[in-house]
Amino acid sequence: MRKLKKNPQDTFRVKAYAGTNGVLLAFDLDKARKPGFLGFAVEQKEADKPWQWLLNSLTFPGKAHTIPKWGATPSNLAPIQKFRWADYSIEPGTTCRYRAHLAYADQPALGEALEIEVSTDDGKPKDHRVYFNRAVAASQSFGRKFPDLDKLLSEKKTNPIPIEDWPAAPREWLENGLLDGILRFISRAKDEKWALDVAIYEYELKAIVDAVNEAHKRRVEVRVIYHAKKGDEQTSQNVASLKKIPAAKKRGRVTTKIFHDKFIVLSRINAAGERVPQAVLCGSTNFTENGVYRQANVVHETDDKAIATRYLELFGVIWNNPEDVSSTRDWINANNPIDPNKKLFAGFSPRTGKTDLAEFINIINAADRDLLFATAFKLPEDVLNALLGTAHDPVLRYGIQNTASRITGFHADRTAEFTAPALLSKGLEGWVKEGLRGQRGNLLVHTKVIVANFTTDNPVVVSGSHNLSVPASNGNDENYLIMRGDTDLADRYGLEILRFYEHYRFRYYAKKLKLKEAKPLEIDDSWADAYYAAGHIKESARLRFAGR
Repeated sequence: MRKLKKNPQDTFRVKAYAGTNGVLLAFDLDKARKPGFLGFAVEQKEADKPWQWLLNSLTFPGKAHTIPKWGATPSNLAPIQKFRWADYSIEPGTTCRYRAHLAYADQPALGEALEIEVSTDDGKPKDHRVYFNRAVAASQSFGRKFPDLDKLLSEKKTNPIPIEDWPAAPREWLENGLLDGILRFISRAKDEKWALDVAIYEYELKAIVDAVNEAHKRRVEVRVIYHAKKGDEQTSQNVASLKKIPAAKKRGRVTTKIFHDKFIVLSRINAAGERVPQAVLCGSTNFTENGVYRQANVVHETDDKAIATRYLELFGVIWNNPEDVSSTRDWINANNPIDPNKKLFAGFSPRTGKTDLAEFINIINAADRDLLFATAFKLPEDVLNALLGTAHDPVLRYGIQNTASRITGFHADRTAEFTAPALLSKGLEGWVKEGLRGQRGNLLVHTKVIVANFTTDNPVVVSGSHNLSVPASNGNDENYLIMRGDTDLADRYGLEILRFYEHYRFRYYAKKLKLKEAKPLEIDDSWADAYYAAGHIKESARLRFAGR
């Protein structure tokens, strides 16, 4: 959801973008009103709570924070000196009101104000539900919120405690509704009049395994296709997790690559005993501790019956011949051509000719205002070239790449360094060291999402299991959604990417500059100079995010 509020002269405006778990406010102020401008003082009213000033972790030189416990000062006393602010801790389904006041010199003095109201995704929209876990970007908050458990986990590095043995509160906080979304989807299959078709790469998490087993016990028509490769550790784990599902209801996808799908199709059983697809759950999330709790992931659920039908068709092709990847490739080549004119398109691989990668590159290259992305593994050079663009091109780029590549070290216009999603080797004063919370390996960001032209009325979102790689195109079993022109979906995905981007950008600069304390606020309007400098990246961001 996004809304715009402006004064009659349109010399002051606020645009709000509301996603699933956050709200982004973008401000704009006419250059003629800049002299003496110290920033924005913002009030917030969340649901039925009272109005309160947003807090600023910065304050003016020589001023102590008025709330020392939190190291913060209300923004009416310490204005926000940037043209974009976000709160990534809003619960889904929350209505928030904001009043943005202009703050000028003299203590500061508050001037004109605009009020705007938005609601975060309540998890119950008509056709789509999108869930993100809190994952790695919140690990510092995890340490502050659950200090006793955090300390215990730090002491048990060589023999970590299984996450399902943790208390409920920290588990629920980390999964952030993502696991609940999966379990609710499975529970929609009530009895023998329903079917669940599960295609999964990593099938381990007890909560999900138990939910599927319970569905089978209540006579739901359950079928499972799982990754299977001779001598493969993941295959052994999958087989063990499926021991309560009858042999006739499960088949291993025998592949020399990886069966990387993670989706579930929900169907009704009609009078003829046929499946009638109702919904599909997909995304980047493996059914594991790491996938649900620790790595950044997304689950996308849609009740679009046409999309669910496409997923069920693919499932049937693999189910009927799980040992022949070539036949699946032939079916996809013939029946799943890339359609750039569809507002909602479900794509699959493996396929011949890398036509999926070509379409991803077309979407990226067509972005003429901004590009947001989160990627996990090594990318081919042509995809990297598209994501990076060229220095000083007009496109704002906000991206994180989990695997080191040429993406690491570039700002949104490729003129300055920004962020590397790497662990800091030491904690900094006031900032807790990033932690892995007992997970296996160093994978932090597992989401694979592109949002092109986020700030426009015609954004394009790509999301799924596909890693935007050559193996994902021509070897692995993968799936993805391409969503065009849906600003609500773009807001949900875009805010999540920006949450990670801002987190890692801050930590990169903190490490690079060896910061021991944050810079104080400026005492005059010089902080805003770059936002009004012709051609500067900050000027572009100010205008575009505010809807100009």
